[in-house]
Amino acid sequence: MPDGLDLDWQGGVPVSRRFGDPFFSREGGAAEAAHVFLEGTGMMGRLRPGVTVLELGFGTGLNALVTLRALREAAFRGPLRFVSLERFPLAPADRARALAAFPDLAPEAAELLAALRAPGPWRLGPLVLEVLEGDARDLLPRWEGEADAAFLDGFAPARNPEMWEPPLLAALAARLRPGAVAATYSAAGQVRRALAAAGLLVERRPGFGHKRHMTVATRP
Repeated sequence: MPDGLDLDWQGGVPVSRRFGDPFFSREGGAAEAAHVFLEGTGMMGRLRPGVTVLELGFGTGLNALVTLRALREAAFRGPLRFVSLERFPLAPADRARALAAFPDLAPEAAELLAALRAPGPWRLGPLVLEVLEGDARDLLPRWEGEADAAFLDGFAPARNPEMWEPPLLAALAARLRPGAVAATYSAAGQVRRALAAAGLLVERRPGFGHKRHMTVATRP
């Protein structure tokens, strides 16, 4: 089992002591997830049975919950495969405390928390969740799937550079289907350059909240 993370709590937002970074935006984590990952990848316009999302950084599980809620609101019957790689899994009590900050997602949070008590994968309505625990640099080259969208949600590149190394982003690009889109809240030049070097078409878009920009990258 990978080592977990020590946390500080700031107004209901968990902050990693290891990386000195919050798990989600203090300006609205669910809204940021929808803006960056759902809108950024355009995945809701490309739904079909068997569509796959690949996520780097499961964290609290918030992105999966926002995706699940959006699928239900779109009356999508699924399945959508949601595969997340996580090196430092949260303790169940910390995850529950973090997700309590989103009362609008309480039904989905309750489903997730109950499901995670048993071995995965987990079926949450139209979404099939897999969480692979370990270092993404080891896991991703061995993952044999193909993704239609990728959520790049590690801690900030300046604080967690291992999650944004060019070889890892190249491995991710190689597992995107043609036309697939990766999105991240980060607009760091090193991230955009690494994605472009991996053969993706990179563009900067308006970010969420106080963040001026975010990045999306499409496999041609």
